[in-house]
Amino acid sequence: MLDDAEVERVLVVTAHPDDVDFGAAGTVAQMTDAGIEVSYCVCTDGQAGGFDAAVSRAEIPAIRRAEQVAAAKVVGVHDVRFLGYVDGDLEPSRELVRDLVRVIRQVRPQRMLVQSPERWWDRIGASHPDHLAAGEAAVRALYPYARNPFAFPELLAEEGLQDWVVRELWLMAAPNADHRVDITETFDRKIAAILCHQSQTPRRDEIEPLVRGWTAGNARAGGLPEGRLAEAFRVHQTG
Repeated sequence: MLDDAEVERVLVVTAHPDDVDFGAAGTVAQMTDAGIEVSYCVCTDGQAGGFDAAVSRAEIPAIRRAEQVAAAKVVGVHDVRFLGYVDGDLEPSRELVRDLVRVIRQVRPQRMLVQSPERWWDRIGASHPDHLAAGEAAVRALYPYARNPFAFPELLAEEGLQDWVVRELWLMAAPNADHRVDITETFDRKIAAILCHQSQTPRRDEIEPLVRGWTAGNARAGGLPEGRLAEAFRVHQTG
C-alpha cells in the first residue's frame, strides 16, 4: 500500500450524496487531517431519495447537493463535484466513464476511493444498482482510460487534459475487504457528516448506534482491540 506521505490528492467517486459519509467519512477526515487534498465526485443528484412527500421531487437535487457540500466540510473536503446523472438510472455508460476520466485528469489523484462494482450478497443494501454502476464506471475510468493518452482524445484536444495514472484503488462496501482503517478518533465527525443529510435521516437518533455497530464489526473483523471502530476497504495497486 502507498504510505499516506506518498499521497497528495485523493478522489472519491460515489453514486449518491451521502454514500461517502456512510462508507468512508472517518477515513476521509484522517486523510484531510494529514494534509491530503480530497475531492468528491458524486454521479447522481439523489432524486429518488428522501422521505417527506411534501417536498417536491424537483427540489430534491438542490437539497441533496447542499447537504453533501455541508457534510464534506465537516471532514475537511472543499472540492465537491456533481455529474448530474439521474438516481436509479445510473449505468456504466461510455458517457459516465468519459465524465469520470475528465475528473481524474483534472484532480490527478494518487489514490481513489470508489464503491465496489462487485455485489455483496451478505449485505445487499450496500450493493444498490447505482453503487455497482458507479463503481464499475470508476474502475473503467481509472484503468485503462484515464492513463491512455489515446482514449477520449477530445478531453486532450478540447480541454487540454493529459493522461494520468492513479496508483491505488480502495473499494468501499467490498465483499472481501482486506484493509481496515481505525476511525475511533474521527467517528464523531463521521456521524456529524451523515446527519448533514437531513432529507435522508428521519430517525436521526438511530444513526449513531447503527453506524457504531457496523464500524465495531469492521474493527473486530480486522483484529483491532475491543472498543475500536473501523471502516473497511479492499485495496488494489494499479500504478
